[in-house]
Amino acid sequence: MTFSKTKLVALSLVIGCVGLGIGIIIGYFGIQESVPTENESIHKKLMKEISNERIEQNLWDITRKPHIAGRDTDEKVLVERIKNDWENAGLDSVVVHPYDVLLSYPLQSDSNYVALLDKDGNEYEVSQKKELVIDEEQNDPDVVNPFNAYSAPGTPSGDLVYVNYGTIDDFIELNRNVGISTSGKVCISRYGKIFRGDKAKHAEQYGCLGLILYSDPADYTVPWAGVYPSDWYLPPTGAQRGTLWVENGDPRTPNYPSISSAWHMSEMEIPLPKIPVTPIGYGDAWKYLEKLGGAEVPESWRGDLNITYRYGPGFNSHTESKIKMYVKTKNQAAIIHNVVGYIQGGVEPDRYVIFGNHRDAWVFGAIDPSSGTAVLMEMVRAFGKMVKQGWRPRRTLVFCSWGAEEYGLIGSTEWVEEFQKELQSRTVAYLNVDSAVNGNFTFRGSGVSSLRDVVFEAAKLVDNPDSAEVAAGRSTVYDTWKLKLADNDNLDIPYFGGLGSGSDYATFLQVIGICSIDLRYVYDYSTDLGSYPVYHSVYETFELVSKFVDPDFKFHQAVGRVWAEVGRKLSDSVVLPINCRLYAKDLQKKEDSLITEFGEKMSDHGIDLSMIYKLE
Repeated sequence: MTFSKTKLVALSLVIGCVGLGIGIIIGYFGIQESVPTENESIHKKLMKEISNERIEQNLWDITRKPHIAGRDTDEKVLVERIKNDWENAGLDSVVVHPYDVLLSYPLQSDSNYVALLDKDGNEYEVSQKKELVIDEEQNDPDVVNPFNAYSAPGTPSGDLVYVNYGTIDDFIELNRNVGISTSGKVCISRYGKIFRGDKAKHAEQYGCLGLILYSDPADYTVPWAGVYPSDWYLPPTGAQRGTLWVENGDPRTPNYPSISSAWHMSEMEIPLPKIPVTPIGYGDAWKYLEKLGGAEVPESWRGDLNITYRYGPGFNSHTESKIKMYVKTKNQAAIIHNVVGYIQGGVEPDRYVIFGNHRDAWVFGAIDPSSGTAVLMEMVRAFGKMVKQGWRPRRTLVFCSWGAEEYGLIGSTEWVEEFQKELQSRTVAYLNVDSAVNGNFTFRGSGVSSLRDVVFEAAKLVDNPDSAEVAAGRSTVYDTWKLKLADNDNLDIPYFGGLGSGSDYATFLQVIGICSIDLRYVYDYSTDLGSYPVYHSVYETFELVSKFVDPDFKFHQAVGRVWAEVGRKLSDSVVLPINCRLYAKDLQKKEDSLITEFGEKMSDHGIDLSMIYKLE
């Protein structure tokens, strides 16, 4: 039996019409209710709900005790507090994820120190073993004395050599150009410019017996102001704690989650520092550096101690003396915890907008990270109230309180490693706040350029917390950001920088490729400070924040509002506010910068750039 061409076309049309009709019928009866669209009215309710007074109370509560990772205050008291608060706030579920990881602590009963040795081996000019208690708040038995995590223990002694910031260029300058070998010497470096773990790595590479770190006044004070307690700048007795681990995650389980079934490497297999490293205050550093012999250093190597900075080795008026380090830091396994809460999306529940802040601090951590933790807790409460009032985001909101960030982004890295496939396929964006407020100069947003516009739009909607700026006609967070931190390539917009590897966004962005941002209020960068002044010291307390940084907690509130609004837009907009064109332009700009700055040197060293050009 055969069909004519006309009959075949007619039959096809009939079948097509019948199929279309069935599809319309199924679609009509299959959709019970209209698809929710973005609820713009929730913005004002959410902004109003986020309270500066509650943030202040949160910070007070969190910073009553030191809460270093792996110890009970952080892993039990705060974990339980956050879990209970989030459940009471109305989150759909809250899950605690434990990980068995390698941490590091000093021996409190036998503290680390530095001293001079006379020709008979007697110690003198011994450094302080703990920071001076200035306020009674700091006099807590749980304060962990200054140390550098994962340092090797040991008691090396020898001639002292000053290595400036301990960059690779500094070591090259000393060993090749100045003609001073650092091999077999104890070296002293000031904090700043590069990560402290790289300073230790360079010192080990160039044969140092040990490395002493200190915070020079040039990087942590200013000439026109006093130091704590009269202002927020670092006093001579302040010492910066911090990790030396140059990778991310648990050192014993690289690229794999440190869960119960994981195989853990032995410490002997892990590339941890093999030399002792310890921090001291600049009051103690002065005692050693002002006695140092050798030639004077160039101006770029000089700090602001009232001394003549010299290279060494050895001492001028104490020619037979040596420097001694006494380091008893020890690595130790511990259980850390991430607290993760969920508000399930109503339309796209398998798409995640993730908020993150780490919980652990070296001591009280009133700036890093507890200013962010206090904001996160209030933001979660506000979102929970919106849910209780009937709102539900289109996409799922995920709230994360990370453990052990200070040791090397451990909590966030382990969680990403455990749920990598799910997160990689489902996550819309990761929104990080570490220190919500480490100054009150201006707001600063950083991140993947495709998220720039949504951060800009959120900042335009948030009231300016700076009354002087408001009086000058700049009513929003965006207005001051654009004025004080403008983009050099376009002065009509604020500077939106890229991300490095210094906080919990690193694994999301650099391992599984998730669009990420980091938000905070910052100090005035024109002061050339190495960081906010009391960074990782015992003086980073609630009292310092409430007196010098944000007395009314309005800057904390502003960060919370921008953070919440960015997350709301990403979770509620029908069309995601992600600008891929900006991302493409930024990639081109970075390629041009790479070729301009390093192209010739890379070619000279046989590095083939043709693959970059093939992608264009």
